[in-house]
Amino acid sequence: MKRSFYAARDLYKYRHSYPNFRKSRLPNEYRNLRFYLNKIPLVPDGIYIEEILTKWRGDYDKLEHNHTYIQWLFPLREQGLNFYAHELTQDEIKEFQSTREAKRRFLAAYSLMLDFYGLKLLDKSGNVARALNWQERFQHLNESQHNYLRITRILKSLGELGYEAFKAPLVRLFLEESLCHNTLPNMQHSVLEYYVYTIRLPATRRRLLRYARQHYRPAHAFLWGPPPKRRGGAGTGGGMGAGSSGIRAPAPTPEEQRRGEESITSTSASSGIFMSSHDAMACQDLAGGGLKGCAGLSSSMAGLDGTLMMMGVRGERNEYNEIVPL
Repeated sequence: MKRSFYAARDLYKYRHSYPNFRKSRLPNEYRNLRFYLNKIPLVPDGIYIEEILTKWRGDYDKLEHNHTYIQWLFPLREQGLNFYAHELTQDEIKEFQSTREAKRRFLAAYSLMLDFYGLKLLDKSGNVARALNWQERFQHLNESQHNYLRITRILKSLGELGYEAFKAPLVRLFLEESLCHNTLPNMQHSVLEYYVYTIRLPATRRRLLRYARQHYRPAHAFLWGPPPKRRGGAGTGGGMGAGSSGIRAPAPTPEEQRRGEESITSTSASSGIFMSSHDAMACQDLAGGGLKGCAGLSSSMAGLDGTLMMMGVRGERNEYNEIVPL
């Protein structure tokens, strides 16, 4: 199993509100908000939100095989597979969050998808639990893995539209089901590679990663944080890594980026460990800052510096006086 640099880059941009975002050349028509106000249908199907919320619930075949509605139900500030769906803008997000009718329907859409996955929303804090039909739906979810991409989108959209607190309960449940109960074994990688890293609060991410490391089997194969320290070996002391000082390094040149990536690849191959910038951020999430706890990392720190600089990683102390990646 390997870590994905592209997942790390995508989720880093999301958590930081797309730092290199360019405004669309198209006028802001608030189409996502108007859809949720039941004023326009989704395109290309011509279906209104109220029809989806009232007639699609429990129609699992339609929810499974229709691939155009998910971009409208859970809009993002990035383009999805349905090119008729419009990207969210900051102005539209503010207007959406202040519109009670839109927020009510958005939570109803979230509840609709939870039911599709065999879950139910328990309260206004976002807590979730198994639904009565969980066994049948979990079996389907374990086999229908394109839904894992949908869940990533749902988590991102929750954060964009004011429901950041709803993400951690859902991610924790998926961790428990996939790692502890083995009801969703095929979801393990998606939870750890994507779902955890949609959460913007570093302390919450660390808590979930610690829980995952505690229950992951086999324990030595856990790639999302530092392995146990070895006596007298590499990774027991080590030098401090990039991002541990909380100081942002200058951006590397393209040649420095290329050399940095090649250094990581070659060092990782020789040690049998695949290391990417996502691993470094995971180490910081678990260790509370500093990369000296990651076995095999100190020897490849020079190459890792370049990739971390490319990612724009920087640190800041939280309320526990720990260095965390921003």
